[in-house]
Amino acid sequence: MNELKPFLSATRAAIRELPLYNSGLSIDYVRKHYGVEKIAKLGSNENPYGPSPKVIAAVANAAPEIAMYPEASCDSLRVVLAEYLQVAPEQLIFGNGSEDLISVAVHTFLSPGDRVVTFAPSFGLHVIWPQAVGAEVSTVSIGVDYRMDVDQVIAALTPGTRMLLFGNPSNPAGTSITAEDLRSILRHLTPETLVLFDEAYLEYAMADPSYPDFHAILAEFDIPWLMLRTFSKAYGLAGLRIGYAIASDPVMIQLMDRVRAPFNVNRLAQIGAIAALGDRAYVDTVVERTVAERERMRAALEQMGYPSAPSNANFLFLDARDNAAEVARRLLPGGVIVKPWMEPAFNTHVRVSVGSIEANDQFLAAWKALAH
Repeated sequence: MNELKPFLSATRAAIRELPLYNSGLSIDYVRKHYGVEKIAKLGSNENPYGPSPKVIAAVANAAPEIAMYPEASCDSLRVVLAEYLQVAPEQLIFGNGSEDLISVAVHTFLSPGDRVVTFAPSFGLHVIWPQAVGAEVSTVSIGVDYRMDVDQVIAALTPGTRMLLFGNPSNPAGTSITAEDLRSILRHLTPETLVLFDEAYLEYAMADPSYPDFHAILAEFDIPWLMLRTFSKAYGLAGLRIGYAIASDPVMIQLMDRVRAPFNVNRLAQIGAIAALGDRAYVDTVVERTVAERERMRAALEQMGYPSAPSNANFLFLDARDNAAEVARRLLPGGVIVKPWMEPAFNTHVRVSVGSIEANDQFLAAWKALAH
């Protein structure tokens, strides 16, 4: 091991100092370590209803083809999705989940020393991936109402800011920016700043009739932007790993194609995504059921004295008023998995996904026992 020290010490400090992404606990881990069979896995914002039956059938039919490489540029999916979104096919790029595309974007457009503005708390990779390439990340903390402070964002956007990166609805809070607030921010940007707008929870947010068309708003401005979306959440394809991005200009896609791994989206994921797009009625049903359960959980938690952030996503974010990691640990013997938040200003908060009725009831019962 000592012989490895000179090699490892020469590794860039930006890599040695990176935090590990908290990917959450698996069902198998909890069963093995806590001896419980009935698990409410509510830590990863997964769709408890799974994908459309049409997806399962399409993937099963395609299984004999897995010996062959997939379409390198997702051409068949590209045509279907471009028509659905009413964008040019050349504006689309696909990844092994949308987080893959965050990595591709930062490796394409950031250099060591570049300045990135994002938010706290945030999806961990919004910070980790830029830091991995040596960028300097500045965070703007959300307010006590769990919403973005637009004035603070504008103040943080110095002329040298290379990238503005944030999720909407935000992860972990689930809150959304308003149309006018986004326009206010965009008016303060120059063409030297890339806006990376992560809309992973779009389908759930759209259940609110007041949720704006942020794609149309971004298109109003002559600045570079990337809008990230995924099939992992409402479409139920988390295990297949497929996300996509819409770019303001096809030239950006051409550059990112030089960085992304060849064949970065597997054959079954592409076929599953096409089938998922063909069953919008199923997705609408999933969203309707999830939103109803989210509001039921919110009301139950508030009745216990634990109000949560006003979420537009498929999860709730609440202050446990205790160390979040310890709270999450105490829930595990009851078979309940939630995600404790570790960022210093929010380390008493947990994020709980909206699962099935049964899983949600299991969580609420465990939380009530813990709180009393």
